[in-house]
Amino acid sequence: MSAKIRLYVEHPLGPGQSVALTREHAHYLFGVMRLSAGAPVALFNGRDGEWLAEVAEAGKRGGTLVCVEQTRSLQMPPDLWLFFAPIKKARTDFIVEKAAEMGAARIIPVQTEFTNSERIRQDRLQAHAIEAAEQCGGTFVPEVCAMQKLDRVLADWPEGRQLMFCNEAEVGSALRLAEHEKGGPWAILIGPEGGFSDRERARLTAQPYSHVVSLGPRILRADTAAVAALTLWQQALGDWG
Repeated sequence: MSAKIRLYVEHPLGPGQSVALTREHAHYLFGVMRLSAGAPVALFNGRDGEWLAEVAEAGKRGGTLVCVEQTRSLQMPPDLWLFFAPIKKARTDFIVEKAAEMGAARIIPVQTEFTNSERIRQDRLQAHAIEAAEQCGGTFVPEVCAMQKLDRVLADWPEGRQLMFCNEAEVGSALRLAEHEKGGPWAILIGPEGGFSDRERARLTAQPYSHVVSLGPRILRADTAAVAALTLWQQALGDWG
């Protein structure tokens, strides 16, 4: 028995565990997908791996699933954080979705001097990360943090975490990620549509943990840059190899 539908739930998962459905999940499973008692559903909560469950009770406003067996153990991503300056709504959603799909462990919007968007909907972006994990088969959901000022991020930088600083001024320069050993905490920083200010660029370049890299011979849009940077890091230092 295999499940074609995967759902993220907050509930603990384990052998014989009963999972009460939210009204939204019940509507989706029974109203939209037309599932009935005995139908299989794959569940994950970001902690207990993926579990095959069966529909025990089906109703328009609620229902119950029962865990049958674990189908996948929890697969943790590399210790990689993505810092990015929010842009237009749909493109910010895209960055969060792709970061969740590509293995970021934490997603942190940052406000730079040239950031166009001063506000985000943290709950909405977290929902996009959950949907991305549901679709891509992931068993872990990255946390989407509240917006932070870049100056504060740098002032509170955690000891031992390396930074891949994607500097648009370095277009065409050689990539040097492959010089580093795999393992250990890292972060990627993507700037806003207007790029980093001279002050920000100088401060970032001066940090001992910062590694300036190029994303190729052309200046990329912020959402494209995020995908390109994640791809380069995963290939060189992540869990793709």
